[in-house]
Amino acid sequence: MSMLPFVDTPAEGTCQAVVVWLHGLGDSGHGFAPIVPELRLPAGAGIRFIFPHAPIQPVTINGGMEMRAWYDIKSMDLLSRADEAGVRDSAAQVQALLDQLIAEGIPSERIVLAGFSQGGVIALHLLPRLPYKLAGVMALSTYMCAVDKLAAEALAINKATPVLMAHGQMDPVVPMAGGLQAAEALKQVGFQVQWHQYPMQHQVCPQEIADISAFITQQLVHTESSS
Repeated sequence: MSMLPFVDTPAEGTCQAVVVWLHGLGDSGHGFAPIVPELRLPAGAGIRFIFPHAPIQPVTINGGMEMRAWYDIKSMDLLSRADEAGVRDSAAQVQALLDQLIAEGIPSERIVLAGFSQGGVIALHLLPRLPYKLAGVMALSTYMCAVDKLAAEALAINKATPVLMAHGQMDPVVPMAGGLQAAEALKQVGFQVQWHQYPMQHQVCPQEIADISAFITQQLVHTESSS
């Protein structure tokens, strides 16, 4: 398996933790990279940001046009929107990237996995299935693939891992009901989900960026106060 290419925003000073952030359909790792300075994380936090590029593939709902996508979308119906085989394949590629970071000396509990829209689907797929504990997961404006298989496939190791889910109340791309369904499914299996919603569409807003910053700071900077 070839390693996913990514945009790399090095830590200031010594790298002590990593945020891996997955973009949405048709975007690239460059899309969210500019958010790093907006997060205004504490000086010297030592957090490296990695923004992987999804593979380029044809997307059915866009007339078969090729673009960066974590999986194909054949229908806008949320229950059948995500191509499960494609989700699992991309999840395996992202897990290989996490494995590589751990092999390079970053403990898994110093990694936050984040994703927006399609990227959030991959993050939510990995959360219950990874064999090691993460510092946290952020799933933004997203939904869950294969909800019906969650209970059977969920491992226990990340059930205490904080999960930030955030969604726009007027999202025309991924209806907020899809995000709420994913959050409820995770809670029912025992995962720790924090839900935030904002008066916005399929995007991020200043309050959400502030909440994301607080979450990253809590999980990767102030870990001694939360342990």
